[in-house]
Amino acid sequence: MQASYPLVILRDNFINKVKNGMLKIWGRADGSNVIKAMWCIGELGIAHERIDWGGEFGGNDDPEYRRKNPNGRLPTLEEDDGWTLWESGAVVRYLCMKHSLGKLCPETPRGRADAEKWMDWSSLNFAGFNSIYLQNYFGPEDKRSHDAILKAAKAQVQWMDILEKHLAGRQYLCGEHFTMADIPAGSLTDRWFNWTPKAALPAHPNVRSWYARLAARPAYQEHVIKVNAKRTQEIAVRG
Repeated sequence: MQASYPLVILRDNFINKVKNGMLKIWGRADGSNVIKAMWCIGELGIAHERIDWGGEFGGNDDPEYRRKNPNGRLPTLEEDDGWTLWESGAVVRYLCMKHSLGKLCPETPRGRADAEKWMDWSSLNFAGFNSIYLQNYFGPEDKRSHDAILKAAKAQVQWMDILEKHLAGRQYLCGEHFTMADIPAGSLTDRWFNWTPKAALPAHPNVRSWYARLAARPAYQEHVIKVNAKRTQEIAVRG
């Protein structure tokens, strides 16, 4: 007869088994902020293990996980000595500074401040439409609202207008080269262009060209486009 164990015990045993080894990212692949961290890891080519956590996998309130991240949110970075870091923006900054100082993380104080400015701006101003899209495309059917999606899209245009103006004459947010500045906004731009109803989607040619450059990057294809593909297709089928 097969033994039955409480889920919390099974989860604690699983956590204990993955304590040692390479860099770990705790979080399901399609989590909005996990995508941000994983794209960064892909760009840097860091050996890692991603552990499915949160959402359908549960675990956010697991006591052992809460010791790693008291918020119970995603993602959480864990290094081989057990050191942890949470907040996706902090994860991206840390990894770029550690593994790509002078490239993805600008080396000069002003260069880094410029990149961090756009990272903070993007995290603040892109989260709104994303959360409303998720709720109203994929939440309980009786609570979905197409009007809410249109309202969120309309509210987002002012921020896309700023991005459009800034990208005029620039390849990336900090100039001619891809940096960590592009990751927070870029990680959600795939959803913006593919999930926004076409009638509510302005042209924004500079943003589209920037998105096309991001979409040509293998790490973006793997950790952003591919991860979003199932939901993107579902929205397309619905019309």
